[in-house]
Amino acid sequence: MKATEETGVWLYAVTSEAGAAVLGGLAGVSAERPRAVTAGGLAAVVGDVPLSSFGEEALRHNLEDLDWLSTVARAHDSVIAALVEEGPVAPVRLATVYHDDASVRGAVEERCADFERTLEHVSGRVEWGVKAFLQTEPEPAADVTSGEGAGAAYLARRRKALASSEERQRHAAEQANHIHAELSELAADACTHPPQSRALTDQDGPMMLNGAYLVDAQRAERFAEAVASCGRGSPVLTVTLTGPWPPYSFSSLEGS
Repeated sequence: MKATEETGVWLYAVTSEAGAAVLGGLAGVSAERPRAVTAGGLAAVVGDVPLSSFGEEALRHNLEDLDWLSTVARAHDSVIAALVEEGPVAPVRLATVYHDDASVRGAVEERCADFERTLEHVSGRVEWGVKAFLQTEPEPAADVTSGEGAGAAYLARRRKALASSEERQRHAAEQANHIHAELSELAADACTHPPQSRALTDQDGPMMLNGAYLVDAQRAERFAEAVASCGRGSPVLTVTLTGPWPPYSFSSLEGS
């Protein structure tokens, strides 16, 4: 007889017990059916996953496989998105795996008050992402100088270009800070994340702002208009809006 494979418990989110009723028919990161572990009047939405793929060592390897990561991320987000349709959710980022249900229940009970505050904070709100990129400068005119003064002229142009680039960077950083402050006024909560590398974006210029904003659902249109206005008003930044997302950036579950 084949031995039963050892499993762990993958945590998706914490929500109300009523909110977890939507789980029927969903498929999780390992094609498992998510279920609820109740504790303190709350429901931790979890799934049973094989440790051969989702244990600590296996995850360390698999998270470097972009195809595997993309598939798992989509499944993880789809479960959370279904929960968001039913009510406030405190989502968890990828790869939060517990030993068993008792470990999950203990974690929820230990931070029950924090989770309740988070659910109240995100209720009726969604997360929007705003990214601002420094626009690339036009290529300088070709150098046609020749003779003895060519070298000195080239160095002078290089110094001028460097000074101009540094000034653009400074101006862009100031504008990014202004945009974040302006958008934060329209949000219930706001934060910034480290800029993403160019390899992860479709922009040529560096990212100057990677902001997240928790916005009341009824103010979404006004917020989008404000983002568009910020983009039109900046001569050096390209501003993009993403979302709406589950409130990952505003969940007290982060790091649990």
